[in-house]
Amino acid sequence: MQRITQEADFRKMIADDRLTVVVFKTTWCKDCHFMEPFIADVEADYADRLTMIEIDRDDMADLCAELNILGIPSFIAFRSGQELVRFVSKLRKTREEIEQFLDRAVAVSNALPAAK
Repeated sequence: MQRITQEADFRKMIADDRLTVVVFKTTWCKDCHFMEPFIADVEADYADRLTMIEIDRDDMADLCAELNILGIPSFIAFRSGQELVRFVSKLRKTREEIEQFLDRAVAVSNALPAAK
Protein backbone atom coordinates (compact mmCIF):
# COMPACT_ATOMS: atom_id res chain seq x y z
CA MET A 1 0.00 0.00 0.00
CA GLN A 2 1.40 3.36 -0.99
CA ARG A 3 2.02 5.68 1.96
CA ILE A 4 1.12 9.32 1.38
CA THR A 5 2.93 11.98 3.42
CA GLN A 6 1.99 15.19 1.59
CA GLU A 7 -1.46 16.75 1.41
CA ALA A 8 -0.97 17.62 -2.27
CA ASP A 9 -0.34 13.94 -3.05
CA PHE A 10 -3.49 12.98 -1.12
CA ARG A 11 -5.58 15.52 -3.06
CA LYS A 12 -4.17 14.27 -6.37
CA MET A 13 -4.87 10.61 -5.52
CA ILE A 14 -8.48 11.17 -4.44
CA ALA A 15 -9.21 13.40 -7.46
CA ASP A 16 -8.83 10.42 -9.79
CA ASP A 17 -11.93 8.86 -11.36
CA ARG A 18 -10.76 5.51 -9.99
CA LEU A 19 -12.06 4.58 -6.55
CA THR A 20 -9.43 5.37 -3.91
CA VAL A 21 -9.66 4.07 -0.35
CA VAL A 22 -7.57 5.88 2.23
CA VAL A 23 -6.51 3.97 5.35
CA PHE A 24 -5.73 6.26 8.28
CA LYS A 25 -3.49 4.72 10.93
CA THR A 26 -0.50 5.38 13.18
CA THR A 27 2.62 3.49 14.17
CA TRP A 28 1.58 3.24 17.84
CA CYS A 29 -1.98 1.95 17.19
CA LYS A 30 -2.34 -1.70 18.23
CA ASP A 31 -5.58 -2.06 16.27
CA CYS A 32 -3.78 -0.77 13.16
CA HIS A 33 -1.09 -3.43 13.61
CA PHE A 34 -3.84 -6.06 13.96
CA MET A 35 -4.52 -5.61 10.21
CA GLU A 36 -0.92 -6.19 9.12
CA PRO A 37 -1.16 -9.97 8.58
CA PHE A 38 -4.02 -9.65 6.08
CA ILE A 39 -4.28 -6.10 4.68
CA ALA A 40 -1.85 -6.75 1.78
CA ASP A 41 -3.95 -9.73 0.69
CA VAL A 42 -7.13 -7.63 0.92
CA GLU A 43 -5.50 -4.92 -1.16
CA ALA A 44 -4.46 -7.50 -3.77
CA ASP A 45 -7.97 -8.99 -3.86
CA TYR A 46 -9.47 -5.57 -4.67
CA ALA A 47 -6.66 -4.24 -6.91
CA ASP A 48 -8.80 -4.47 -10.04
CA ARG A 49 -11.54 -2.32 -8.47
CA LEU A 50 -9.79 0.28 -6.33
CA THR A 51 -6.55 1.82 -5.16
CA MET A 52 -5.65 1.75 -1.46
CA ILE A 53 -3.34 4.32 0.10
CA GLU A 54 -2.18 4.82 3.67
CA ILE A 55 -1.85 7.99 5.75
CA ASP A 56 -0.29 8.19 9.19
CA ARG A 57 -2.65 10.40 11.19
CA ASP A 58 0.23 11.81 13.22
CA ASP A 59 2.08 12.91 10.06
CA MET A 60 -0.95 14.72 8.60
CA ALA A 61 -2.87 15.93 11.65
CA ASP A 62 -4.40 18.99 9.96
CA LEU A 63 -5.81 16.92 7.11
CA CYS A 64 -7.18 14.34 9.54
CA ALA A 65 -8.82 17.10 11.57
CA GLU A 66 -10.39 18.47 8.38
CA LEU A 67 -11.72 14.98 7.55
CA ASN A 68 -12.87 14.40 11.13
CA ILE A 69 -10.67 11.34 11.65
CA LEU A 70 -10.97 10.78 15.38
CA GLY A 71 -10.56 7.01 15.65
CA ILE A 72 -8.00 4.83 13.98
CA PRO A 73 -7.76 2.74 11.98
CA SER A 74 -10.29 4.42 9.72
CA PHE A 75 -11.14 4.05 6.05
CA ILE A 76 -12.63 6.62 3.64
CA ALA A 77 -13.48 5.91 0.01
CA PHE A 78 -13.14 8.75 -2.51
CA ARG A 79 -13.78 9.12 -6.21
CA SER A 80 -13.29 12.25 -8.30
CA GLY A 81 -12.48 14.23 -5.18
CA GLN A 82 -15.70 13.34 -3.38
CA GLU A 83 -16.09 11.23 -0.29
CA LEU A 84 -18.38 8.29 -1.00
CA VAL A 85 -18.45 6.25 2.22
CA ARG A 86 -16.44 5.90 5.40
CA PHE A 87 -15.67 3.29 8.01
CA VAL A 88 -14.51 5.40 10.92
CA SER A 89 -14.32 4.27 14.51
CA LYS A 90 -11.76 3.62 17.20
CA LEU A 91 -12.51 -0.10 17.18
CA ARG A 92 -10.38 -2.92 15.78
CA LYS A 93 -11.45 -3.92 12.28
CA THR A 94 -11.53 -7.53 11.14
CA ARG A 95 -10.74 -8.66 7.62
CA GLU A 96 -14.43 -9.43 7.07
CA GLU A 97 -15.50 -5.94 8.21
CA ILE A 98 -12.92 -4.31 5.94
CA GLU A 99 -14.03 -6.43 2.98
CA GLN A 100 -17.68 -5.54 3.65
CA PHE A 101 -16.73 -1.86 3.67
CA LEU A 102 -14.75 -2.22 0.42
CA ASP A 103 -17.67 -4.06 -1.22
CA ARG A 104 -19.95 -1.18 -0.20
CA ALA A 105 -17.46 1.39 -1.51
CA VAL A 106 -17.23 -0.41 -4.85
CA ALA A 107 -21.03 -0.61 -5.11
CA VAL A 108 -21.45 3.10 -4.39
CA SER A 109 -18.69 4.00 -6.86
CA ASN A 110 -20.20 1.78 -9.57
CA ALA A 111 -23.58 3.48 -9.12
CA LEU A 112 -22.09 6.87 -10.00
CA PRO A 113 -21.66 8.09 -13.56
CA ALA A 114 -18.15 8.14 -14.98
CA ALA A 115 -16.30 11.45 -14.94
CA LYS A 116 -16.32 13.39 -18.17
